[in-house]
Amino acid sequence: MTKKIKTVLIVEDSPAQALALGQLLEQEGLQVFWAPDGRIGLTMAQQHQPDVIVLDIEMPTMNGFETCKHLKENPQTADIPVVMFTSLDAAAAAMKGIDLGAIDFIPKDAFSNTVLLETLRQLHILESTQTAKDS
Repeated sequence: MTKKIKTVLIVEDSPAQALALGQLLEQEGLQVFWAPDGRIGLTMAQQHQPDVIVLDIEMPTMNGFETCKHLKENPQTADIPVVMFTSLDAAAAAMKGIDLGAIDFIPKDAFSNTVLLETLRQLHILESTQTAKDS
């Protein structure tokens, strides 16, 4: 019996940042989808039902807070974990994201990729040890 490949939807308006993050997650064995803004992200979340959504906050058209609110209000997407991954690092922004239903808020910095991977391990989206790859 083969295991289902876990999927991640990255909602990020910067193609360069989305590509870098996507490559990191693909190296961990995840299937990655990318939406360049919140509106497209909402549609893709309904279509693909990803295991987790990594959501930027500062985006044109619909920001990450609005996107998270819509995701959590929609019964089709309400149970998908949302991780806010953003250059905003203010405590007020973090609290707003958590209040809207995000499960984590990760400021983009030198440690953000490591923190994101650990969050995905805690959610059981990634294997908790590297031994799974070695076997």
